[in-house]
Amino acid sequence: MSAENHEEFDPEAHTAGDNFEASKEHAREAAEELKAAASQKVHDLRDAAMERSQQLKDLATQRAEEMRQRAREQGEQFRGYAEEQWDQARGQFDDLREEGERYVRKNPAKAVLLALGLGFVIGRILR
Repeated sequence: MSAENHEEFDPEAHTAGDNFEASKEHAREAAEELKAAASQKVHDLRDAAMERSQQLKDLATQRAEEMRQRAREQGEQFRGYAEEQWDQARGQFDDLREEGERYVRKNPAKAVLLALGLGFVIGRILR
């Protein structure tokens, strides 16, 4: 028998070829399983990212609403404070006006002379 014929009929060579083909098939199956697992992982990661994105969006919306509410409350507080200060200033002005009127009623001559004097001084300053 020739060497070529010997290899064709060699039971060990035949078994090695079968093992190689089986290994190749096993490697293909493993690659397919790995590909499927990777694809599933990508889908899982995408879903998790979308879920986290929605959570962050909801949180941002909630925080924005809380900030708007605080701004409204602070605006109301400021408005109340401003109205209070305005009322106090108006009350003080009214008190000063009444006091001035009383002074003019009690001292009409002095009031007229004082007004003339102030008018003269202001006129000189403005020239």
